[in-house]
Amino acid sequence: MPSAALLVIGNEILSGKVRDTNSAFLAIELRKLGVDLERILTIPDEIDLIAHETRAMSDAYDFVFTSGGIGPTHDDMTMDGIALAFDRAIELNQSMVDRMARYSEKPLNDAMKKMAMIPTGAEILDVGGLWFPIVIVENVHIFPGIPELFEKKFHSIRDRFSGVPFVLRKLYVRENESDIAETLNTLLEEFPELMLGSYPRINEEHYRVMLTLESRDERYVEAATETLVERLPADAVHRVE
Repeated sequence: MPSAALLVIGNEILSGKVRDTNSAFLAIELRKLGVDLERILTIPDEIDLIAHETRAMSDAYDFVFTSGGIGPTHDDMTMDGIALAFDRAIELNQSMVDRMARYSEKPLNDAMKKMAMIPTGAEILDVGGLWFPIVIVENVHIFPGIPELFEKKFHSIRDRFSGVPFVLRKLYVRENESDIAETLNTLLEEFPELMLGSYPRINEEHYRVMLTLESRDERYVEAATETLVERLPADAVHRVE
């Protein structure tokens, strides 16, 4: 299946001033599409570091996404770092300048034009309803850090990413995790390809553990779910989703 990595760029994330929600969003959406998000890394706004990590991810994964660092201010260094990663120059892209001018109600200043400085040879994808396009260099997809924009832009190109989606079943169990651990271990021996998760819950009124069963084979996950339900105590399962 296709693999992916996310590089989150920004001192504000590492300092806790801004909370990163793009990672969780991308993980959920890629999983729906059948793309394996195998790594998420958060780094500061340093050009050399951005370049190093971008190139490493580009070589290791099918799709790379970056989040943050493409605004008009001095600390927005993503474009420079990605250009360095692929040994490309940075140039003013006239089509982006023209696009910005169409959307702007006032003349473009130098800060706004900075956002049109991109690596040479980059691919530009128009995003309907948004003035700033998606910039792609090699297999690296450059996204803004603002969650609303990140999400809109991803949805606009989600059809470019596809694999075999996971089938997910959830069991909400009234038993303690320690009481059902052996049953879960036995299940994995019989269904070794199953992705089984066990997540205790505190202060839940109706259940104590949420179990997740995942596979790209629907029949496989259904068989595992039925087997598990049969082996748990009769009154242990609160509900199945």
